[in-house]
Amino acid sequence: MKIYDDKHIKNVVFVGAHNSGKTTLSETMLFEAGLINRRGAVETKNTISDFHEVEQERGNSVFATPLHTEWRNYKINIIDTPGLDDFIGEIISSIRVADTIVTVLNAQYGVEIGTEIIWNYVDRYSKPTLFVINQIDHINANFDESFKSITSLVGKNAMKIQYPIKIDGAQCIVDVLKMKVYKFKPTGGKPEKLPIPDDQIELANKLHNELIEKAAENDDELLELFFEKGTLNEDEMRKGIKAGMLKQELFPVFCVSALNDMGTGRLMGFIDNVAPAAADLNIEQTLEGKDIIGKKEAPTSLFVFKTLNEPNLGQITYFKVVSGEINVNDKMVNSRNGETEAINQLFIMDGKKREPVSKLTAGDIGATLKLKYTETNDTLHEVGKSITIKPIKYPEPRIRRSIVAENKKDEEKLNEALKKIHNQDPTVTIHYAKESKQLILGCQGELHLAIVNWQLENEYGIKVRFEKPKITYRETIKRSSTSSYKHKKQSGGAGQFAQVHMKIEPWEEGMPDPEGFNIRGKEEVDLPWGGKLVFYNCIVGGVIDLRYLPSVMKGVLEVMESGPLTDSYIRDVRVMVYDGKMHSVDSNDISFKIAGAHAFKEAFLNANPKLLEPAQELTVKVPEEMVGNVMTDLQSRRSIIQSVESNGHYQILKCIAPAAELFGYSTSLRSLTQGRASFSSKFSAYQPVPSNVQQQLVNH
Repeated sequence: MKIYDDKHIKNVVFVGAHNSGKTTLSETMLFEAGLINRRGAVETKNTISDFHEVEQERGNSVFATPLHTEWRNYKINIIDTPGLDDFIGEIISSIRVADTIVTVLNAQYGVEIGTEIIWNYVDRYSKPTLFVINQIDHINANFDESFKSITSLVGKNAMKIQYPIKIDGAQCIVDVLKMKVYKFKPTGGKPEKLPIPDDQIELANKLHNELIEKAAENDDELLELFFEKGTLNEDEMRKGIKAGMLKQELFPVFCVSALNDMGTGRLMGFIDNVAPAAADLNIEQTLEGKDIIGKKEAPTSLFVFKTLNEPNLGQITYFKVVSGEINVNDKMVNSRNGETEAINQLFIMDGKKREPVSKLTAGDIGATLKLKYTETNDTLHEVGKSITIKPIKYPEPRIRRSIVAENKKDEEKLNEALKKIHNQDPTVTIHYAKESKQLILGCQGELHLAIVNWQLENEYGIKVRFEKPKITYRETIKRSSTSSYKHKKQSGGAGQFAQVHMKIEPWEEGMPDPEGFNIRGKEEVDLPWGGKLVFYNCIVGGVIDLRYLPSVMKGVLEVMESGPLTDSYIRDVRVMVYDGKMHSVDSNDISFKIAGAHAFKEAFLNANPKLLEPAQELTVKVPEEMVGNVMTDLQSRRSIIQSVESNGHYQILKCIAPAAELFGYSTSLRSLTQGRASFSSKFSAYQPVPSNVQQQLVNH
């Protein structure tokens, strides 16, 4: 296969809401370029992109799929991504390595919530973006409304390059950059090029002039030319459009029918001639603070944006060559763990088809097999260099489930499988909750969870069940309390004796030391489960030997690991040990540990004990006409709404919600809003449980 240089490689990622036609568009582009001689269809489960068994079963994209096509001496690497935000990890990874984002809209619906969620990530990475309004020949297509929804998203920087019309019943596209009309047969394919008809010439000229002005704005030389000549030619316009795309100040809008192959060739021509390449983008910086020069002469660095475990092949590692060149049999070092990997094979991937190549150069996307130490988000660099490409920051899980192997013998196998799934998709998180003794799986939504379940059962042969995670409560106190406890035990020989008097109080950051005590020592313990124990030695006259006080504290900590209300951890208490007794023969460490534990437990129960529950900081983005129902639902979940902000046609609700009330929230929100709302959450703090709820939990 021909090796392309960095100026002739274009990396585009297709993003957009579910059912916008991304997979069909990528299939049509491969067909149009002659790389395949028959187009597959999502319905007949034979597209190049959706090749995975689970995708064919479900009829939608689950994984991001790299493909490539060649068009007029350019190589276009395409990454077809899922449209559902359950698979946002696949989408973000693809955006990270793309040079241009192609946002595909369904002409029936325009910008949808899925588009907006993805746009937030496109905007974060500041990538050049063009919009493609697909299905323009559908009976319910509405190009004008779709374009209006784009302007609501990106503002006046959206510029029509094309718009659709009908001439004698035939689907046509007016191109205001080339000032031509493309007329298509019902079967699509190569169009007939026509002059713009009289009834469209005024509108086309207006759009053409707007495009010239916008192109000129983005380049000082072009602006001078524009003032001098009053216009720009097509090549000059292309230069200005590219400059505008690189600054995110110009978003070209195209229209196509991917299903009927209308406009795809023209779109590929624009990607070739105008869309930025890797060499055009801003210079990246490494974590070490050095510039990465995206040239083949620079030291080689690869960024791993995706891994996929295939049953018959093992791990496929997908990467972008950020700088330098990679050759078969090169040795590369993983910057995360220092391990050396041998690149024994190199491929260009088209779905599951692998095309071997001998080398890849800066800006290109490729794959290799059977790396031992490398995961998604890793950097591989040339031996003797120190390069770490900034890793992707993935979103926190939105739903969590306890996961249990149906067969206990599969527990170790399950841990290994989940580790592989996490390495493949970092938005799947796994941790063992020591407190609840549960293995907790974090995902982006119910569908994401279903895919993990499918993988475990079909790829690893493990049947599992998902359960509601136990809520990790905390116990504390609301007032002070005193107690004393005498431990005495005699059973022949040396006995056990210890007496401890203590006062306990709620602890808060910054509070002064207690008054009325002769403080001889103070120890602050940052508890592993959060909060503090502050332990004061207030013993006067040596009634308890100094050597026994650590044992008293051990007894207190033992109770704090299993509180008397619900067996939950205790936090934020201070203890003053101020009196007691000991025996010259019978006193020992174990005696004072037991006495300390009993005294603390008794004092705790008399200090108005209070349960605390974990609360989440919840952000919900909801269409303004649906805010009422969503707010009512949130209030029924004991949520405190802190603010409501407007964002276009959406409202952003920010609230604090008890974790115990958020189980199943993803499904409920989707049902309440027909899938048009989105949410994110993160741990906020522990907050007091209402008295009636505490009573139920204590009695349970």
